[in-house]
Amino acid sequence: MTRILILITLVAFYKGAFAQDNEMKLTLPEVIDLASRQSIDAFKQQNMYRASYWEYKYYRADKLPFLSVGAAPFSYNNSIRQDYDYQNQSWQYGQQRNLTSSASLKLSQNVELTGGSFTVSSDLGMAKNFLGDKMTTFSANQISVGYRQRLNGYNSMRWKSKIEPLKFEIAKRNFIQSKEDIAVKAAGKFFELVDAQIEINITKTNLANADTLYQIGKGRYQVGTVTQDELLNFELNLMNARLALTRANQGLVRARADINSFLGFNKNTVIECIMPTSISSKLQISVDDAIQKSMNNNPDVLSQDQRLFEQDNIVKMTKAQNGLSADVSASAGLNQKAIIVSDAYKNPNQFQNLAVFGLSVPIIDWGKRKGQLLMAKSNREVVINSVKQERIDFQQSVLMSVMEFNLQSDQVMNSARADTIAQMGFDVTMRRFKIGKLDVTKLNLARNDLENARRAYISSLRKYWVSYYQIRQVTLFDFENGTDLTVDFDKILNQ
Repeated sequence: MTRILILITLVAFYKGAFAQDNEMKLTLPEVIDLASRQSIDAFKQQNMYRASYWEYKYYRADKLPFLSVGAAPFSYNNSIRQDYDYQNQSWQYGQQRNLTSSASLKLSQNVELTGGSFTVSSDLGMAKNFLGDKMTTFSANQISVGYRQRLNGYNSMRWKSKIEPLKFEIAKRNFIQSKEDIAVKAAGKFFELVDAQIEINITKTNLANADTLYQIGKGRYQVGTVTQDELLNFELNLMNARLALTRANQGLVRARADINSFLGFNKNTVIECIMPTSISSKLQISVDDAIQKSMNNNPDVLSQDQRLFEQDNIVKMTKAQNGLSADVSASAGLNQKAIIVSDAYKNPNQFQNLAVFGLSVPIIDWGKRKGQLLMAKSNREVVINSVKQERIDFQQSVLMSVMEFNLQSDQVMNSARADTIAQMGFDVTMRRFKIGKLDVTKLNLARNDLENARRAYISSLRKYWVSYYQIRQVTLFDFENGTDLTVDFDKILNQ
């Protein structure tokens, strides 16, 4: 018997521990913190930032020296070769059979200042003839230095040096902004669950009150102070209160399932949101500061700068491609040949050099060049004016958001006071009804006022916090602490 009692106690303990592990009481900051760390939105944004980081690393690598090895280790040729004998004025056909092999080492460096490319290379080749002298020879180009430059006034690397770092900075700002976007979503889901919890409390209170009124009504009906119509109305209110509680329970289940999914919890987790009881009434955001911070920090503003750079780049590239184009390349090196590999690297006695100059001059294109350039310039003007209008609209949007937020704290205070007054009024009305001083109509009015005041208070709290995080999202600035929002990007890359 003792063993059975111990077993029952242990089972009850583990059940209690399991239930406790799946019940969580969370404040708004805790919900936002969990969402920023483990929601699927946070996972997506982290991987988008990593992709942008490696894209930027690719650009940075393009500015560094590049070392490559090339090889053709085996090439066998057994064929009939056709040669023209100028002495006998006739074609001669001869058998050829040989084996060739080659390897090269090349170091290249792009020059950002000029847009050209600098190369240093070394080559080794082998040729073995199976016919004729049947010799094996080696040819070594010990070192060759070359440079290639396009002379059309367009330097793509210089434009990349303006655009690519800006794109990476935009990616950083987008990631910080995505965290604030998650905060806005988390606040919305937090208050949806708070709404559902408050609705449960309201409907439970209404059900208890309706049951009390029905019981009072039955007693008064027996003594004749309540008519049958009034008693039926009490019973109808009781049934409606039960139906409302059922609907509220369903809403609570949906709200919990929604926030569980958003935060990455399983379906067995029961979350209870602790409603904020106070706000910082002294927090008033300066419109000018908010506009300045948004213009300095917002990634959309940087994206507009990127669009302007890209249009300037297109105009410059179009002008260069449709005008005079010239390419210059030059190289110089030392080489040697021998019948063994080591001798091919001794006493280089041949100096090879190569210089090429290419020129392309358009003469007649029937207005094609002019049309392309004018179209590029026209597109640039469209983008410039669009950006101007977008910035005006953006600043106006920030101004309106800040002004609305600065009014929210008073609305929260007023709605909180209205909720308290409505609760006090309902309590007084209920007491007077119980002693027969008021009829049911005034009691219903007091109850409706209480429900409306409670919902208005929750709604004002939701607007306050969602508005605050929306302003943070636009400005990337923490106005409570007076600091720019930052992220440990190295930690993200090391995760």
